[in-house]
Amino acid sequence: MQPLVLESLDDLKDFVGCEFKVTDWFEITQDRILKFAEATEDRQWIHLDPARAKRESPYGATIAHGFLTLSLLSDLSQQALQIQNGVGMIVNYGLNRVRFPAPVLAGSKIRARFTVQSLQDVNNGREATFSVVLEVQSQEGQTQPKPCCVAEWVIRYYPRDSRFQPQGGV
Repeated sequence: MQPLVLESLDDLKDFVGCEFKVTDWFEITQDRILKFAEATEDRQWIHLDPARAKRESPYGATIAHGFLTLSLLSDLSQQALQIQNGVGMIVNYGLNRVRFPAPVLAGSKIRARFTVQSLQDVNNGREATFSVVLEVQSQEGQTQPKPCCVAEWVIRYYPRDSRFQPQGGV
């Protein structure tokens, strides 16, 4: 699926209050879960031990870390939106709210739904707040995808010609 391509950041104004993109499905493999556990030192058995998870977990399988699903927002956002002109730097300014309402079992697929909540000028740049709903693909007994991560994500865009040094963000 192709991203929404905008000529400039000003064009994002037209999408405030609207869901503008649903990404393709992305598989969360057990190998990805293992690598995330190693990178973050979060080695709980619920993520790493398929045999024990099958026996003892209410999910019957290993599950992805909530923060793993959240960390995929950057990649998924690139699949959702591209701005062709005028943006020199994009800064992840943070999150106002995050919840993990459903587990993501190893081998499941997720996708993201993006909605522009607000857009405002700040410190020689523009701040966009997105409502993002990550969904896990329907599983046995479900008829529709289920939200697995719901976040309010704040992104700051700075123009190419800006000499401003942003404070905070990664």
